[in-house]
Amino acid sequence: MAKPDHHFGLHAIEALLNSTPELVLTLFVQQGRDDQRMQTVLLLAKRFSIPVQRAARETLNRLAEGTHHQGIVAAVKATPVKAEAELWQLLAAQPRCWLLVLDQVTDPHNLGACIRTAAAMGVHAVIVPRDRAAGLSPVVRKVAAGGVDQLDFIQVTNLARTLEGLRERQVHVVGTILNEQAKPIDQCQLDGALAIVMGAEDTGLRRLTQENCDELAYIPMQGKLQSLNVSVATGMALYEASRQRHAST
Repeated sequence: MAKPDHHFGLHAIEALLNSTPELVLTLFVQQGRDDQRMQTVLLLAKRFSIPVQRAARETLNRLAEGTHHQGIVAAVKATPVKAEAELWQLLAAQPRCWLLVLDQVTDPHNLGACIRTAAAMGVHAVIVPRDRAAGLSPVVRKVAAGGVDQLDFIQVTNLARTLEGLRERQVHVVGTILNEQAKPIDQCQLDGALAIVMGAEDTGLRRLTQENCDELAYIPMQGKLQSLNVSVATGMALYEASRQRHAST
C-alpha cells in the first residue's frame, strides 16, 4: 500500500470530508483541542466512521512538515500524480475535456489556489511541467482545500510538446498574456475541448509555450494596474470559460 498523504487545516479537512470522505484513513487531532470548529469536523468523521487519534502538537508538527496545521492532520489515501499517458486517456474518455495548464508556477500557495478554483469550476485536470514548478506539497493540499482530490494532477516532461499533442488531438489551446497579439478573453472560443494556459508569477508564458497556443488572450481591466496574481487571473479566466461552456449547453 502506498504511503498516505497528509492533509491539514480545519477548512481543508472539512471540505475533504464533505466531498470525498472515503479517501480519509485517520484523523490526528491535537490533545486538548475541543472547540466548536473542531467538534464540527469530528462529527463529520464520526458520521463516516473515520478513526480519530489524539496526538501531541509535536506529532502533528512532524506530520504537517512544520506548517501551521490548526490542530488537525488527516492521513489520506495517496493522490497519484499522473503523467502524459494518462492525459491522452482522459482526452479519449472526455470529448469536451477542460484543462488548466500552468507554465512554471513555482509558488505553492498560488498552485493550491489555482487547483481549488479549477476544481470548483469543473476543470478535469491541471497540467504542470515536472521541472521548475511547484508539486503536490502539503501546503498545496491545504490551500487547495480538497480540490486536489476532485481532478487529475498531471506532470509532464516537456510542456511545449504536450501542448503540441493537445492541438493535434483537436484541443483548443488558449494562452493568457498581455501583448499586441492577444485579444480580450471574452472574444475567444472557450467551448468544447479546451486548455487554458497561465504563465509563471514573474515571467508569464515562455516563448515555446506561446508558440504552441492557438489563441492568445488577456483579461480586460479598467484600472491603472494591469497585472494580477496568477491565481486571481486563473479564477477570472476559468470563470469566463465556465460562462461560455454553460451557455452552450
